[in-house]
Amino acid sequence: MTKLMLEVSSEVLEAVKLPPAEVEKEFRKELAMALYQRGVLTVGKARLLAQMPRWEFEELLGQRGIVRHYTGADLEEDIQYALGPQGDASTFSTFSNREKG
Repeated sequence: MTKLMLEVSSEVLEAVKLPPAEVEKEFRKELAMALYQRGVLTVGKARLLAQMPRWEFEELLGQRGIVRHYTGADLEEDIQYALGPQGDASTFSTFSNREKG
C-alpha cells in the first residue's frame, strides 16, 4: 500500500478550533468531501478516505449540500458491494435478465 503523508504546520494545527483528538478525522472528512465534489474521487473511494460507512458519508454530503453525482465507477462499486466478496457479475446479470422478462 502506498502512503501519503500530509505535513501541516504547527501554526495551522494550533489555529484549528477542534479538540486535538478530532483533527485528523475532520481533515480526512473535509478532504474526502472536497475531492468528491470536484469529481476526483468516487463516493466509495471518498468514504474510504473519510473512514466512514457509506450511508454516513452520503448523509454528510447531503448536510453540506454537496450534489450527489453517480458515475459508472459508482455503479460498479455498488454492484461489487452487493455481490459481496464471493460474488461475480453473472449473478447480477442473471437477476437483471429475470426482471426484464
